[in-house]
Amino acid sequence: MDRTKYLYVGMDIHKETHTAVLLNYLEEKLGEVKITNNLRGFHKLEKYVTKQQGELIPIFGLEDVTHYGRNLSIFLLDRDYPVKEVNPSLSYMERMSYASTRKNDTWDAQCISSVLMRRSHLLPDANPQDYYWTMRHLVNRRNALVKASTKLMQQFHEQIQTAYPNYKGFFTELDCQTSLAFFESYPSPNYLENVSEDELGAFLRVPSHNTCSTNRARKILDLVAQEQLKNLDYQQERDYLVQSIAQQIRFILREIESIEQLEKKMYAELGYQLETIPGINTVTACALVAHVGDIHRFTSPHKLANYAGVAPLHFGSAGKGKDVQNKSQGNRHLYSTLYFLAIQQIYLTNKGEARNPVYRAYFEKKISEGKTKIQALICIMRKLIRVIYAMMKKKVVYELPVLKTVAAS
Repeated sequence: MDRTKYLYVGMDIHKETHTAVLLNYLEEKLGEVKITNNLRGFHKLEKYVTKQQGELIPIFGLEDVTHYGRNLSIFLLDRDYPVKEVNPSLSYMERMSYASTRKNDTWDAQCISSVLMRRSHLLPDANPQDYYWTMRHLVNRRNALVKASTKLMQQFHEQIQTAYPNYKGFFTELDCQTSLAFFESYPSPNYLENVSEDELGAFLRVPSHNTCSTNRARKILDLVAQEQLKNLDYQQERDYLVQSIAQQIRFILREIESIEQLEKKMYAELGYQLETIPGINTVTACALVAHVGDIHRFTSPHKLANYAGVAPLHFGSAGKGKDVQNKSQGNRHLYSTLYFLAIQQIYLTNKGEARNPVYRAYFEKKISEGKTKIQALICIMRKLIRVIYAMMKKKVVYELPVLKTVAAS
């Protein structure tokens, strides 16, 4: 690649505006322009670059091609401009390599341009694939809803405990549809006055699809009768809180269910069978697909491990050095998913049986060798990456390895 032929356009990407700095192969600044993050701004950028390029060929570098910079990258690719994805760690190191550090949009864009000029032949082409972008946002949306429902459940417990001290004996799960329907209709014991067992039983049968009988209604009424609470001040306001929280939890649970259905539909399109691994359901499989992206961009399991931040970092000099745990680099969302999956592999059931005997034995072996539990889990994550890489490449079913046993002497 002849660097002298290109005009290097580094883009500092933000939600509402982008800043572009143009450099030549000598790192001379040829121009700067700030645009809005919309089609009008993209045309302004193209017009400005065309005016400045002369005989040079423009090449664009963006740190973000799947979030705020996604529309711009698609616009440029549709017009056959070369677009490269610049790793933020590279532009950060470029910025920090100067004696006097600065931090503003112009300087950030210029650092991206500098990285683009030196490493354009090594940087990956921008590839804002719609499938993985959509799957990642579905996964993130579901995670946000689960987090919100967890906070609401904490509030729900607090409110219900005040109204019904024996509420834990009412239903097996507080967030089941029958429980939510009950507390929404009967937010405090006052609402149960003059309600018979048959009436309450008839009410419970609807949300429980006839699984709750009059016996359940009798149990609830008996537990309420044992409490004998005095009327509290502002009871009407307290009842409203219970009803409001119950309604919101029901809405969020419906949203989570809808998103999971969309995830399953999209997941089926790829033909992966990651859910055949013990401890993985379709939701976890979708999270892996979303954070890994197109598996074909990784030429080996080791590169996928580097991307996930699981591969160790080597620090050395003069032939000496050591490997240390990678605690900051890589895709931390993928790292968290793999960590959760590693824990699932060594999980012991109530009967004391390992969910995955091979990984459990490997975990105990690493512990016996002196490794900490965290280090042993990371070793399992590395093994899982090799398995997941092969399964996604070949679209095959997981086969549980045979546990080797040592014969007694």
